Amino acid sequence: QVQLEESGGGSVQAGDSLRLSCAASGRTFSKSFMGWFRQNPGKEREFVAAIRWSGSNTYYADSVKGRFTISRDNAKVYLQMNSLKPEDTAVYYCAGNPRASYYSDEYDYWGQGTQVTVSS
Repeated sequence: QVQLEESGGGSVQAGDSLRLSCAASGRTFSKSFMGWFRQNPGKEREFVAAIRWSGSNTYYADSVKGRFTISRDNAKVYLQMNSLKPEDTAVYYCAGNPRASYYSDEYDYWGQGTQVTVSS
């Protein structure tokens, strides 16, 4: 059993910042990439950012590049979100162990999601 748990979401105004965290519990698994995705009702889940565990190489969607930063320490994965926009409003999910490419939503493990709401 593997569980991922996100935290740090909330309601903010445009231009504000939030930092999301993702912690894993249960059975350990080999970490190649960890990713962040987001989803609004009626829309497909979209890639936000990913990090390669070894070497900490980072990858970003064009929509968040320059504003969001993914990072890690030995225990958690983080998503620092600056200059938030209303279009960033979504449920944000942490994902582990991609089956294909890091930018595809084909991961073995997913968190329950944390809500981020950005007001105009």
